[in-house]
Amino acid sequence: MKMMRIAHCLSFLVMFFFILGLSTSASVALAATVHEAAALSSRFPPSFYTAQNAVGKITEFPLPFSNSLPYFIAPGSDGNLWFTEYGTREIGRITPSGSITGFTLPDRNTPLGIASGPKSNGDTWFTDNVGNKIGQITPDGMSTEYSIPTANSLPYGITSGPDGNIWFTELDGNQIGRITPDGTTITEFPIPTSDSQPINITAGPDGNLWFTEYGAYQIGRITPSGVITEFPLPSSGGTPFGIASGPDHNIWFTTYSGSQIGRITPDGTVTEFPLSNPNAHPLAITPGPKKNKYLWFSEVAGNNIGRISTSGLITEYPLPNQGSRPWCITAGPDGKVWFTEYSGNRIGKITVK
Repeated sequence: MKMMRIAHCLSFLVMFFFILGLSTSASVALAATVHEAAALSSRFPPSFYTAQNAVGKITEFPLPFSNSLPYFIAPGSDGNLWFTEYGTREIGRITPSGSITGFTLPDRNTPLGIASGPKSNGDTWFTDNVGNKIGQITPDGMSTEYSIPTANSLPYGITSGPDGNIWFTELDGNQIGRITPDGTTITEFPIPTSDSQPINITAGPDGNLWFTEYGAYQIGRITPSGVITEFPLPSSGGTPFGIASGPDHNIWFTTYSGSQIGRITPDGTVTEFPLSNPNAHPLAITPGPKKNKYLWFSEVAGNNIGRISTSGLITEYPLPNQGSRPWCITAGPDGKVWFTEYSGNRIGKITVK
């Protein structure tokens, strides 16, 4: 049962899992495509539905190597965006103007999650899923990796914590991990619910860390000292995936199978907002640039980039190419919202006028 749920979560990866023999870093500025995308729809649950006339400009940057399979993306301390490439097993960097550089990892393993490090560190941190390591990469592309004590833990999501450490999830280890910025100490905290399959993690507005339990249909909270509290979701079978701290001082998350956007208050009150397409399968979620009143999310099956206000108003922007499978999403240092196209093999950004 455990492996079936993991396969359901990562089915897109299994279909495309192969490696390209790339060994050097390269900086490439390919021609970007720009599209004017009218908003698809807007919905205020449970019944109010209205069309929107907002326009979003979507710019896409093709990656220099085919089947790179871009996965997670995060802003770096250097003003650029950094992303993981599951297919080429590299870490990529893209400037706000679209110049792309790839960095080969020493062990050629599988980077997945990626996040900015603490301000005192300046590096970008990532999870090495199959290598069972946590890695850091400097702005000039030098990487170092640290082994996780629990074997075959499958580290997945990662984030900087309010305590100045880096926190991560262990999908198969069923633990939340913490690593110090110097890499010398890794501490693991078991999750009370067995086989919970923790996926993604974020720093909350309350000084704690919050994470999604894909296999247990719960949202988890862990204090910097390691005390874990779990909150079951009200909807049956809603598999939480992405998670982010919102501008309203609440925590927001996606439910992949439930096709909903959820909100949980620091004291554990959950509200869920359904998408117009029950098969949209939202994945990642991020606060918008400059902490405005919106959060943005990706719809991997719906092929849209979505936006939700803190009051629950949802607007969706379709991508210009079918089957792009937008995966991860983040606010960039340039005030745009950036995302990866897993099957489209592109990095995209969207600007709403």
